[in-house]
Amino acid sequence: MRVSIVGGGIAGLTCALSLHAAGFRPRVSEAARTIKAVGVGINLLPHAVRELAELGLANELAAISVPPDRLAYHDRAGEPVWTEPLGLTAGYRWPQYSVHRGRLHLMLLTAVRERLGADCVRTGLAFRGFEQTRDGVRAHFLDRMSGAPTVEDADVLIGSDGIDSVVRARLHPDEGTSRWNGVHMWRGVARHPHILDGRSIVVAGGTPGAKFVAYPIEDPAAPDGDALLNWVLEVRHGRAAEPLDRSHRRVTTAEARAGLADWSLPWIDPATLVERSSTILEYPMLDRDPLPRWSFGRVTLLGDAAHPMFPMGMNGGSQSIVDARVLAWCLARDHDPVAALDRYDHMRRPVVNAIVLANRNLGPEEIIARAAEHGGPLPVARAERIANTYKELAGATVTQVNTHPSWTIPHHAQNPTHPETSEPSTTDANELPTAPPRTRT
Repeated sequence: MRVSIVGGGIAGLTCALSLHAAGFRPRVSEAARTIKAVGVGINLLPHAVRELAELGLANELAAISVPPDRLAYHDRAGEPVWTEPLGLTAGYRWPQYSVHRGRLHLMLLTAVRERLGADCVRTGLAFRGFEQTRDGVRAHFLDRMSGAPTVEDADVLIGSDGIDSVVRARLHPDEGTSRWNGVHMWRGVARHPHILDGRSIVVAGGTPGAKFVAYPIEDPAAPDGDALLNWVLEVRHGRAAEPLDRSHRRVTTAEARAGLADWSLPWIDPATLVERSSTILEYPMLDRDPLPRWSFGRVTLLGDAAHPMFPMGMNGGSQSIVDARVLAWCLARDHDPVAALDRYDHMRRPVVNAIVLANRNLGPEEIIARAAEHGGPLPVARAERIANTYKELAGATVTQVNTHPSWTIPHHAQNPTHPETSEPSTTDANELPTAPPRTRT
């Protein structure tokens, strides 16, 4: 089966690796002329780390990441309102990781090229549209190097081209632009002494437009050195109805210092953080309304192209990785690609659409907002109820992550022509389970 993936970001590359592990040889087309290590920090929750580990990337991921073991919610004065363990400390079989997005991206790119060949990822190809027949899909691209049009024929086309997905726009031409909530995120990385215990993700404030986030993405080179801290300050200095600047403009040091001036955070020095940040960029906080359908015949959506969401609960990138694994599982278990994409749609879309809506209502960070109303930390049972409800929605409780069957296709079942004739195998007690998962639709 010929599979064409539009978009070579984290979701698209994970999809390529997942398809390869399931017995396919997909091709990835990326609009950027070169793929560089850009961006700031990202968190991968245990349910995503499990999937990358099952793709054989556990050691590579551990080498570039920091495993946080505590989530700490604080109010605007820096006082704690809720803490909970993360990763292995919380009882997961897999850690949680904080990592520089660019380093993660290049790690995935290296793995794809090593496993599928250097020509598997083609850059400088801007997707323009497609047409499909009963027997296949023809994708149209513009070669940004030569200016010439080019086409690719495939059995399946996967749109993994981000929040401004052209594939999504072709499937839903009347949708319009992305949805802005009037908040900008000022994001940077800086060398700074570890905060709190050096293994905490700190979220202070809690409401969009009045929130500060910080966590390490690289440990100090020396015991008494500075860690590399990822930080985010949310500011509300516009209205959602106003024209949106999406240039990712550079925020000046003076602006950032002024934005943090009224924050009282005793465990961090905001002025030092700002001064040591080489670049501070502004990103609007965007999402899109959940779609009623991702898959149309032989074409489907994946990752941010399918479900862009506000950054609550650290779930956007993690859910995209799960998308990729489920999609590969569906294609490998069904000889009919149309039926496989329909199954993928029904398995993933309702789950992730619910997370998109939950994130609009603060997700787990509702704990901070309710604590402000309460006048201090919530009763433990109430805070746990908010946190656990969100985890269950995301399929991310300790029990869900540790016990659900694997999305990995056993080698003897890898038959993309007639995969339904193969049965899942059992595994050694020290290996992950490989039976097909039972997922609610």
